[in-house]
Amino acid sequence: MALQTTAALRSFSYNGAELPDPNPSLSLEEVKGIFSAAYPELTNATIDGPNVKGDRLQYTFVRTAGAKG
Repeated sequence: MALQTTAALRSFSYNGAELPDPNPSLSLEEVKGIFSAAYPELTNATIDGPNVKGDRLQYTFVRTAGAKG
């Protein structure tokens, strides 16, 4: 019996919105940089995960709390 390997699919979420993986070969930080064009608050966000959901690895962008001013 031969072992078979498959690449895990990634998915991302932020503020309840599901975001697709723009390119599986990108690092998590590069993906965060791409999505920060639409969500500027992601520039200082942390990445939580991965959490396994079915056949996917789910990553969540979490805003960091900070003081304004």
